[in-house]
Amino acid sequence: MLTTIIGGLLLALHGAGVLAAMHAVMNTRTPQGAFAWALGLVFLPYVTLVPYLYLGRSRFHGYVDLHRARRGQIQAQADEQLTDEASPPEVSERYGEIARMLGARFHPGQRLRLLVNGDATFDAILAAIGEAKHCVLVQFFIFHDDMLGKRMQQVLMDRARAGVDVCVLYDGIGSHALPGDYVKTLQDAGVGIHPFATQRRSNRFQLNFRNHRKIVVVDGERGFVGGLNVGDEYLGLKPPLAPWRDTHLQLEGPAVADLQRSFAEDWHWVTGALPPLYRPSPGQGTAHTLIAATGPADRQETCSLFFVALIHAARRRLWITTPYFVPDLAVMAALRLAVFRGVDVRVLIPARPDHRTVFLASGLYAHDAVRAGIRVFRYQPGFIHEKVLLVDDDTASVGSMNLDNRSFRLNFEISALNVDTTFAAQVETMLENDFAHAHEVTEAEYDKAPYLRRLAMHVARLFDPVL
Repeated sequence: MLTTIIGGLLLALHGAGVLAAMHAVMNTRTPQGAFAWALGLVFLPYVTLVPYLYLGRSRFHGYVDLHRARRGQIQAQADEQLTDEASPPEVSERYGEIARMLGARFHPGQRLRLLVNGDATFDAILAAIGEAKHCVLVQFFIFHDDMLGKRMQQVLMDRARAGVDVCVLYDGIGSHALPGDYVKTLQDAGVGIHPFATQRRSNRFQLNFRNHRKIVVVDGERGFVGGLNVGDEYLGLKPPLAPWRDTHLQLEGPAVADLQRSFAEDWHWVTGALPPLYRPSPGQGTAHTLIAATGPADRQETCSLFFVALIHAARRRLWITTPYFVPDLAVMAALRLAVFRGVDVRVLIPARPDHRTVFLASGLYAHDAVRAGIRVFRYQPGFIHEKVLLVDDDTASVGSMNLDNRSFRLNFEISALNVDTTFAAQVETMLENDFAHAHEVTEAEYDKAPYLRRLAMHVARLFDPVL
């Protein structure tokens, strides 16, 4: 009797695995991902079925439909506030494909401030919020209820009590450890705060499609974007990853309207209403800036294509920093071709892991990159989390995008692409200092690794579709 019951359960489990495999073949975004899921679900459903419920879902319709319907309306509303001049021909020719792909544009006259590390970033953000007179928009992937989280909480409550409109979004999975009391305290003070998810109804099985963006906009005039979240570890206060290395960007000028637009789309999905939108200040700087907001609701895989386009634009230099180096085939091919063009291609990655599976896969990709002539460096002092890209002598991107499948296809991301020789020179100085604190990866790192570690690296790479 017991044997019959167990046999029936196993048969049902395999049947469910076959049905899930059919779903994976029809819906998974890449052939590699579809094959990996289908193979595991058919032959090992007792191992892969539950993970597929969390990670295998690749479509969501409600957000997509509203995103596409509202994006044009919000863009038109933002455009009414702007009187930008056309970008100079050299900018349009080099990066016009990115602008057309994203339905965005370069705004001239941006004033930029590079914020190196957590102290500089949050000193600037908290000071700007403290000076807000009309509206504060805040969006982070992670909020923690720690010292930095309480500082952020206090300044937001102070502004709300002063009559300022304060709107806050956090990701429901990224901030899974955030206590309910933290949120309720903000709500009681008049702060509008909500978790983001692509489904309005809570779904504990949805680990994909997370909102990884970091946006702060104050009074429509000052904007912030970059790689840092709200937590003490981003100030380098939590070993063993301390000191934490990260970068953010402050900007003033018409491009802030596009930061507002990105926030407004997500806020409207969550709340059904639009946040207050304010006219940005006239351009007083020298940079041309495009806000690249990408995500799985786009018709194209815009994040991956964003990287490919920037890599192809490089003629002399291409320096990239990323905590997770798991490039797809298109990005890896573009990097290889850049080497053949004679471009100085360098990639800076961590020397210590925060996610061990990703770290192992990154090590194998680093080995492949070195063999292709790409110079790869490991940052030594602590964990490097910055997402910065420098092209030649005039172009630099700062934002939330990693070089991995999650950013390419599964997460909502945002970066500021800036064309300005002065700002690029500042980024160059910052990255030169980062590279000075790094060791260059050689083929020996892989060749001399123990066999079991090399095996683990190859096994980790099998999980590319979900890393």
